Amino acid sequence: MMKKTILILAITALLSSCNEYQKALRSTDVAEKFKMGTSLYDEGKYNKANRLFVQIVPKYRGKPQAERLMYMYSKTFYENRDYYTANYQFERFVSAYPESQKAEEAAFLGAKSYYFLSPVYTKEQKETTEAIQKLQGFINAFPSSEYADEANKLVQELDFKLEKKAFEIAKQYNKIGPFTRDYQACISAFDNFLLNYPGTVLREEALYYRLDAAFKLAINSVEWKMEDRITKAIGYYDQFIGKYPESKFRANIDDMNQELIELKQKFDTKSK
Repeated sequence: MMKKTILILAITALLSSCNEYQKALRSTDVAEKFKMGTSLYDEGKYNKANRLFVQIVPKYRGKPQAERLMYMYSKTFYENRDYYTANYQFERFVSAYPESQKAEEAAFLGAKSYYFLSPVYTKEQKETTEAIQKLQGFINAFPSSEYADEANKLVQELDFKLEKKAFEIAKQYNKIGPFTRDYQACISAFDNFLLNYPGTVLREEALYYRLDAAFKLAINSVEWKMEDRITKAIGYYDQFIGKYPESKFRANIDDMNQELIELKQKFDTKSK
């Protein structure tokens, strides 16, 4: 009996709450909407709060409550995962209230919104680049911020996503079909990758796949191009070994190098 009574009371309270919310939505009293919206915001009911705030934001412009309202309004978009709008609203808040105690947090959350918009590395990375720019802009504006460490970690994560994208594009030239591989494009792409990302954690693999492409290009070349390409491939081998003598790829590249040396010896013998 007690459980049934509690359930009835809970349902009654829920219905009453819903009725109050619907009443506030239909009301023309902006103060009532502000009060109800703030209460819902504090309870974490961001979608409902947002619906009320949308109705009253224009009416609070220039009023003392506007700063608080605009912060909560912006935050409801963030919590509802509408990150495009969250970024826009947070940037508006910082522009309108640069001296606000919430300006730093708003600037960070606005930039972080773009982090959530960054797609997986296999897709086009426009949002990733924009997210890096926005987070770096926040770091430059608030170098001593309590959010600076997190912002730097997010930038590093996004940077790696761009590295991974560039790495996979370069690698793809070496892996597309038996008749459509472009070893020269693979070598050039990895040259650019190593130049653009000198500190990359993918350096060892990049050097390996560049050597692999150079080896395949050399041994599959017409004779008049082969000698020069063999020499270049051997140079790539020497660079790799100088950097990673204990590499997991060592046995494989040693086999490549041995074959290249034997081919080079044949050219040396012909030239004598």
